[in-house]
Amino acid sequence: MIRTTMQQVPLSLNQLLERAGTLFPESEIVSRRPDKSLVRHRFAAFYRRARQLAAALRAAGLNKGDRVATLCWNHHAHLECYFGIPAAGGVMHTLNLRLAPDEIGWIANHAKDRFLIVDDILLPLLEQFRAQVPFEKVIVFPFSGAALPAGLDDYEAFLAGAPQAFEYAPHEEDDPVSMCYTSGTTGRPKGVVYSHRSTVIHSLLGNQPDLWGLSAADRVLPATPMFHANCWGVPYVCVMLGIPMIFPGPHLHPGDLLELMAAERPSFVLGVPTIWLTMLQLLDAQPERYRLPQGIRMLVGGAPVPESMIRAYARHGARISHGWGMTEMSPLGTVSYIKPELQQLPEEQRFSRYATAGVPVPIMDIRIVGEDGSEQSWDGRQVGEIQVRGPFITGHYHEVPDDPEKFASDGWLRTGDVGSIDAHGYLRISDRTKDLVKSGGEWISSVDMENLLMGHPAVQEAAVIAVQDAKWGERPLACVVLKAGQRATPEALRAHLAGSFAKWQLPERIEFLDAIPRTSTGKFWKIKLREQYR
Repeated sequence: MIRTTMQQVPLSLNQLLERAGTLFPESEIVSRRPDKSLVRHRFAAFYRRARQLAAALRAAGLNKGDRVATLCWNHHAHLECYFGIPAAGGVMHTLNLRLAPDEIGWIANHAKDRFLIVDDILLPLLEQFRAQVPFEKVIVFPFSGAALPAGLDDYEAFLAGAPQAFEYAPHEEDDPVSMCYTSGTTGRPKGVVYSHRSTVIHSLLGNQPDLWGLSAADRVLPATPMFHANCWGVPYVCVMLGIPMIFPGPHLHPGDLLELMAAERPSFVLGVPTIWLTMLQLLDAQPERYRLPQGIRMLVGGAPVPESMIRAYARHGARISHGWGMTEMSPLGTVSYIKPELQQLPEEQRFSRYATAGVPVPIMDIRIVGEDGSEQSWDGRQVGEIQVRGPFITGHYHEVPDDPEKFASDGWLRTGDVGSIDAHGYLRISDRTKDLVKSGGEWISSVDMENLLMGHPAVQEAAVIAVQDAKWGERPLACVVLKAGQRATPEALRAHLAGSFAKWQLPERIEFLDAIPRTSTGKFWKIKLREQYR
């Protein structure tokens, strides 16, 4: 019997931190403060401060597996938490600051968060739920520089008082390093816990050349919140490769981001479609004031991306890659790029490929399961629920019993997304299982209808929901937000849809809204629309 000769070395985030301190001490981290001034650090300082945070937490009594919550915007200190908390043996729990205070409190209690690191500008938010959660220690990052209330620990003083000697907490590669709760739009949020192993594997595969493809020549600006699925895992890759980062702080308005881009010249940005749709209006309306760095690459995820938006950004010299995934998937599942056999496609045909959810990432299995439980063919026509499994995909939720609605009997994650995969392996999302419109026994894709509506020159945003109908069971209702100064009639929008949808699929009702309600992560909150038009 032959045995492997390979060494058994556990995968660890500490390896990434040590690599950053040793190989890339001069790489830069830029953070935008609340007053829009910039503070700059080198990786050498980041390395030292992350280890100081770990030592200080250990000295404060942190035990292996204790949860340390963060309530922070995107900045250098939050990045220090990404590595310093696991280095101490703790588990970083990023709290979503956009949730209602009561829900944040519920999540912190459910996770049993022991310590909290919070931005000083978020202390008013903390006060709205602090009575619910018995944090043993609250450590405040002086983001704005204002004086802190009594009884709270200053983050900088906390680091300065750390013991000089520090050794990483002993751990196995399957030990937890961080946790994030799902958005909970259809029930209580559920906790997903990531390990050293899953995070390192996700980082290595996510940065394959046709996926993120980040390199030493890049500068990365994450507009995705660091509390949203660990900022999609991109900060781990930047630390691993010494790639400079530009953190926008609390300034995520498209105009603010464009000003920051003009000053710091990022080559790679990431965020949800909401930001980029609004930014596009500024770029089109004020070209003399706003301009993107030429050749910039944009990773867009969290919601389907209209092909019209991809085309519009190409006119501004930017290339959009569309990614699909979930908190439960660490989160990357697919990325749109042009496969080898399609490299000869003309530019015009490439856009339709970029507008798909993309090709499955390596080391992940994916299948489409029909209503009858059978696996569907990859022919681009057969539609079903998307299910996945892999070493960076959760197998259950934190302190939640097995859930057959979320996990198949053989352990695959039931994503709740509905779609098809074509012969080339490109995934196309049709809907969420809860958002499908079934009219007269036939399915209508709300995602396809939304994307086509958003391709109309007068439409800024569109969300399609199912409403009850006595004759057909359900009918589609389109909720539309028009661009400023634009006009469109329901008849004109139905005519626009008629080129791609059958007459029976067209929505009888089109409602014009000032804004579409959104979840804390920027997705259309269709449950609110369904309640409104019940």
